[in-house]
Amino acid sequence: MRRAFGVLRVVAAAAIIAAVVGQFAKSLSLVPDPAVFVVNFFSFFTILSNGVAAVVLLVGAAYAFRRASDPPLFDLVRACATTYMATTLVVYNLLLRDISLDQAATLPWSNEILHVWAPLYLVLDWVLAPGRGRVPWNRFWWIAAFPVAWVVYTMIRGAIVGWYPYPFLNPEVSPGVGYDGVAVYVIAIAAFILLVGAGVVGISRAARPSRPAEPEATPEGDRTVTSAAG
Repeated sequence: MRRAFGVLRVVAAAAIIAAVVGQFAKSLSLVPDPAVFVVNFFSFFTILSNGVAAVVLLVGAAYAFRRASDPPLFDLVRACATTYMATTLVVYNLLLRDISLDQAATLPWSNEILHVWAPLYLVLDWVLAPGRGRVPWNRFWWIAAFPVAWVVYTMIRGAIVGWYPYPFLNPEVSPGVGYDGVAVYVIAIAAFILLVGAGVVGISRAARPSRPAEPEATPEGDRTVTSAAG
């Protein structure tokens, strides 16, 4: 079963890479300024999260072929990738599906893979694939690190160059709303990411692990009592 998921991970990663490369090539052939386009293209959260997912799937496939279970650090990285892809699925289908983005022509098949099928596979892989251990709750906050860094980068770059990857991040889209409106969207999406991340971690801890769980961080006083009792 574990090797079967290894094969599925390779197939899913190949589909993601094909979708990213296909959309990149299509858009690049139509834009007037290739240099600016390249930076803009790789500033989309969708592209970045799918890139992370493809790498995670390939590494996960290698582990599936060679090991009975995944190492703890990989479990955490995989939890992050699953959270980001699930967020991409929901945010796109709720906020962006009917909005035309300025990255030239969109390839329909690529769009569906990156925003629907790849995220769905990441979630199913997390739930069903054997070999996953329990992610400790004290590592849960690492899930927020990449989205926070991306938002900071996006807003600083947007203020400088006047371009934002998504309309809800552009303070000039809704006159009179500005950064207050952007802040509402950012806070709402951040809360959703944390909620999804909590669900992802919770699933890892509710299911029977393939290896013993890592110990949670223990307060100093508890260690002292345990030592004395021993």
